[in-house]
Amino acid sequence: MIKTIFSSILFTLLSPMAIATAQNSLYLAYPPPNHKTTSERIFFIGNAAPQGQVTINNQVVERSKLGNFAPSFPLKVGENVFTIRYKNQTISVRVQRQANQTKILNSLTPSQNITRLQGELVCFSAIAPANAMVSVQLNNKILPLAPQGALPQLPNNAAVLTNTNQTDKNPLTSYQNCVRFSEPQNLGKPLYKLTLNNQTIAQESTGSIEIIDPEKISVIEVITDKAIIRTGAGSDYSRLTPLPQGTKAQVLGKEGEWLRLDYGGWIQEKDTRLSPDTVPPKTLVRGISSRQLATATEIIFPLETPVPLGIKQEDNKLTLTLYNTTAQTDTILLNDDPLISRLDWQQTRPNEVEYTLHLKANQQWGYDYRYVGTNLILTLRHPPLQGIKILLDPGHGGGEAGARGPTGYTEKEINLKMSQKLAKELTKLGATVYLTRTEDRDLSLGDRVKIIEQIQPNLSLSIHYNALPDNGDAMNTKGIGMFWYHPQAHSLAIFLQDYLVKNLHRPSYGVFWNNLALTRPHITPAILLELGFMTNPDEFEWITNQQEQDKLATAIAQGVMDWFRSNE
Repeated sequence: MIKTIFSSILFTLLSPMAIATAQNSLYLAYPPPNHKTTSERIFFIGNAAPQGQVTINNQVVERSKLGNFAPSFPLKVGENVFTIRYKNQTISVRVQRQANQTKILNSLTPSQNITRLQGELVCFSAIAPANAMVSVQLNNKILPLAPQGALPQLPNNAAVLTNTNQTDKNPLTSYQNCVRFSEPQNLGKPLYKLTLNNQTIAQESTGSIEIIDPEKISVIEVITDKAIIRTGAGSDYSRLTPLPQGTKAQVLGKEGEWLRLDYGGWIQEKDTRLSPDTVPPKTLVRGISSRQLATATEIIFPLETPVPLGIKQEDNKLTLTLYNTTAQTDTILLNDDPLISRLDWQQTRPNEVEYTLHLKANQQWGYDYRYVGTNLILTLRHPPLQGIKILLDPGHGGGEAGARGPTGYTEKEINLKMSQKLAKELTKLGATVYLTRTEDRDLSLGDRVKIIEQIQPNLSLSIHYNALPDNGDAMNTKGIGMFWYHPQAHSLAIFLQDYLVKNLHRPSYGVFWNNLALTRPHITPAILLELGFMTNPDEFEWITNQQEQDKLATAIAQGVMDWFRSNE
């Protein structure tokens, strides 16, 4: 249930300070029993009364004033046993480090069923030791794969958060080759063969290959509200502008459950349906009109068919790209607008048109887009004129506890407590505040986003506290961090980060562009706040200090309102 916060918050939580004070026995919050990881090290988060020593494998560990600890220890591949002692109490922990290496027979591509156009390049690859001989057999044809040199191991995106995002050396070699097929055919599953030291192993790919006639490719229509579009065939690839319901596009290829669309994006097949159209979707666009609503301006683009689009925000402008489109735009209606100073257009490619909205101020306040029939409606929200609506999202909840501090106190609890304190302070300053949850309950990321889209606040803040992956340095990593996605939220993230670090004398973890569910809403500037590390022994004491919580809530509220005033 969504509630407007006016004056008081009735929901209270047990103070984690009381937990820490009452914690006279040895307690281990992390890692869990029989933990498995590929990390080269692991940290131990826990607590015991300040008097006496805590040892891990007979090594005395550093602790905070209240007895919290978070040391890191190296891991060998295989089973690692750790014994944690405090006075006459003992905890035994087993951590399994799994080898993080590329398996030759799991590196074959294609790894899923693919469809390619006749005459289009089809590439094959495998990873193997140097000096191996690798080939692929397609029906009766054998294609040798040539060594491309050592294949660097790219870190995952989360490595930025621990400053470990450097490429590592790989002892293995990448073997590749590409070929074109001139006739439509079903090639089945390629058979790979690897010969090394006079021994040969063979394995069939898990994906089959079909070559299709370009004249027989299909047209799809988007059936979900805002379909996720990616740069490649999988959820690991980066996102592009979501496509609104009704968009039509030609399918040029397929990998597994992903379809490659004619303008370059990939979409999951479940978000589409086959269109009865047999002609590739293309459209003209002529005169553009606009209309002012009470809190927004709408720009209407009349099209012959709903086509794929892209939206890019920059300082002082927003650019709409229409794909598979040819402009015949000779007339534009745009009266004096509180937000937009001018609308320009340019045919950047034969089937691609850019419309650039030049804005009167740097700060943007949210946008939306939809197809109504074949008309594209682009909505730009105006700055708040009377009253400010702010949505607070206490992260996690219910069965999802989030991070845990040394005493076992959970992130979901402090997220809710701080959101309630912050709501109270913002209300004092004249804001109307909404919370996505007011109690400890499950709430999916999708449901939180829907609440933001329903309320359409002037600002959305998702409240969190931080933790580290296993290879992080929990003992020495602390600080406030901000996460943003759309440019309209960048100035808020920078402003609030600097404000809190300076006024509260807190360390800065940093400001990150990050593709998170609660930073992606474009209807309003949306950021996610990481207000400190639950995993850091000293910072956890600051996090759970009631007086410091009050100071933090007051500072965030004042910083938010100062940011609004700076953009009036």
